Amino acid sequence: MLVSGCVGETAGFNTQLLYFTCSSLTEDDRYLFLITDRTGSPNVAVRDLRTGEERVLTDNRNGIMKSYVYFDGQPGRGLSKASVSLDAGRGIAYYIQDDEIRCVDLAGRIRVLNRIPDGRMTAFTHVSSDGKRLCVPMTDGRCLDYDPKTEGEGLDRRPVYNIDRRVQDENLSSYLCVYDTESGGLLYEKQVPKCWITHVQFDPVNPDIILYNHEWACFDCGIRRMWLYDRARDEIRRVRTEGADTLGDPRGFARKRGDWVCHEMWSEDGRYIIYHGGYENGPAMVGRYDLSCGQYHEIALPDDYKSYGHFTMDAEGNLVCDGYYRHPGDVVIERENSTDNGPDPHKKDGLYISFVRPDWEAGKLTWTPLCRHDSDWLGQDAHPHPVFSHDGKTVYFNSRTGRYVKVYSVPVVKNI
Repeated sequence: MLVSGCVGETAGFNTQLLYFTCSSLTEDDRYLFLITDRTGSPNVAVRDLRTGEERVLTDNRNGIMKSYVYFDGQPGRGLSKASVSLDAGRGIAYYIQDDEIRCVDLAGRIRVLNRIPDGRMTAFTHVSSDGKRLCVPMTDGRCLDYDPKTEGEGLDRRPVYNIDRRVQDENLSSYLCVYDTESGGLLYEKQVPKCWITHVQFDPVNPDIILYNHEWACFDCGIRRMWLYDRARDEIRRVRTEGADTLGDPRGFARKRGDWVCHEMWSEDGRYIIYHGGYENGPAMVGRYDLSCGQYHEIALPDDYKSYGHFTMDAEGNLVCDGYYRHPGDVVIERENSTDNGPDPHKKDGLYISFVRPDWEAGKLTWTPLCRHDSDWLGQDAHPHPVFSHDGKTVYFNSRTGRYVKVYSVPVVKNI
């Protein structure tokens, strides 16, 4: 097993990757974009992986802004850590600060595009692959209308009430807000009633299509999590349906509304959507939906692979994962992780960064552990969230094994 290396000097402060639905690396794999609190407040930084030079690009001095995942941040003030997304082709990071939608380039030039309307809560953003559109998901602010100090619970001070249930009962809406990255103008806003959207991703080939989610679905998670919006047709359709026509896995688990599904993302060619989760009263699984023919392939994991994790994909269709894998004889560290008390059925106690080669037709996964990450998983920032470099030769990930979150890299060796 390989040994990972820390990326940069991070003693005395936290440094983490951008959220894994976008790359943290420019297309030439030279520049790594990061979020760091070395200045006392979180800011966007960039590291030149050739020279080792690291620079803070943004100017936030007001702490963390309240948004999805960062529930105890300040309303409308500070950096929205969830909002940072990268245009990898042009080296431009988009982010929300003090309710302004901004961008910053490698030279540190900051530009304000627009503002977040009053009374709305934001989440993870995404840039189209051509760099021309930015999607900012928003939800009626009532969804997180509470005092985290007195009405919050757990490490992340999430509300004690069920957010999705409030959205349903009070008929709240989310909005797919798409902006022109050049002019900053709002191109369109698609309202989605009774929906809490936190993840959005443009189709890598057709930016008229957006993959989005219903977060923390309080019912029917197996069929309510993943959705597609086609702007050209103004149509919304469900991605995962109920059915027994799933291909690949010889055990043949049917897709049910009572399943748990999460962390959807596109393949690089826009043909597939991959996701993971767990079958109702059954094992964990990873799945793939083929948009060209409407087929589902899902592979159930071994029964002892019960550690929550994330899957991301390289250009060749290989996967990297930060959870699930168990080496015989592993001793699992028992810790009080209050973020376990969510809709997902698996504990956040994974130990490894693993290269995973899927054979979708045969229903088989080949796991190669690259290194131990040993993160404590305590809070969103300590989730490893591994991502491939664009050339597929390196994996970058977060880990906290002491006081601070740091970024690490490990080479990809496909047959150790």
